[in-house]
Formats: sequence, structure tokens, C-alpha cells
Amino acid sequence: MLVRDTEGEPEILLLLRNSTLVFNGGHWVFPGGKIDVGDYAAEDAHEYAAACRAVVRETREEAGIDISGESLIHIAHWTTPEGMSRRYSTWFFLCPLISSQPVVVDQEEILDFRWIAPGAALEENRQGLIKLPFPTLKTLERLLQFNNLEAICEGMRKAEIHVFPEDSAFYTPYREG
Repeated sequence: MLVRDTEGEPEILLLLRNSTLVFNGGHWVFPGGKIDVGDYAAEDAHEYAAACRAVVRETREEAGIDISGESLIHIAHWTTPEGMSRRYSTWFFLCPLISSQPVVVDQEEILDFRWIAPGAALEENRQGLIKLPFPTLKTLERLLQFNNLEAICEGMRKAEIHVFPEDSAFYTPYREG
């Protein structure tokens, strides 16, 4: 989740996935995607490290924005509940965007983008103007208590990592070294 400060309130970047896509087609999402084999490195093969490399790569591929893995703040891990037809296990990161960069979408997988305040995105979703996946919606709700980028970053660094479900067998906390 890319977050930037504005003169008003902080904004997050949402990308519109092509409605023809099987997974979350037509939904507004954060940049992200699947961990590729190349995202695993010999020096650190933990899934968390691969997820960090994947989010840097996917943000460049989906939005044309270069970010640093060092600036990522791990905020959540979601696993689709058993019984769902399509399951995934995913890491959510917050990334403060300090300098402005143009957003470039591929017009194939991603059709559009917008910078929007978390509260405005939640309201548009409530009104049926946009569709947000449940994990995205819940992540945005967590940001409502903060009024600027610095407070968001500080608050999310201090907050517990949201793990869903709490007893997920697919989540292993990452410890360096």
C-alpha cells in the first residue's frame, strides 16, 4: 500500500484490475501480486523476504513506481479461509511515498489508478461506486485513526501485525538473522 501526504489528508494509491481477470477482476486494489521464483534469494529464502522483493517488483510492473524494500512496513498477513474456491496467502506492506512519481499502468491487467483518502475510498465502496476486496477494506479502516503520513508510519510500525485468520498455518513471523 503506497501512502503519500497531501495538503489535506493522506492518500493511498488504488489500482483498478481489469474485470476480465479471474482474481479480483473489477476491484480497486493496492499494487501487488504473486511471489515469483526469482523473488527468492539464496541469502534469505524466507517467504517474507521474497514477499518484500515481490512487492518492489510488482509495484514497478503495475504502477511504474520504484520503491525500496527498506521502506516497507509489514502490517498484515491474510490467508483466504478454507472452503473458498481461490485461496491465497499474502503479505501486506505499507510504503511511504516521499517523492512524487508518475503512475503508469499497463492498460491490460491494470486499467486505471487513483490517489484517494482512505475514508473516501471506504465511503465510495459503501455506496457501491467502487469495489474493494475485504482485506483492502479492513486495511484502509486501520488508517482512519491517523491524519498524516508520519503518524501512519509510526502507528503501523508500533501496531501488531494483523494476521487473518489468527491461527493461520501459512503465516510464520519473520526474524532477521
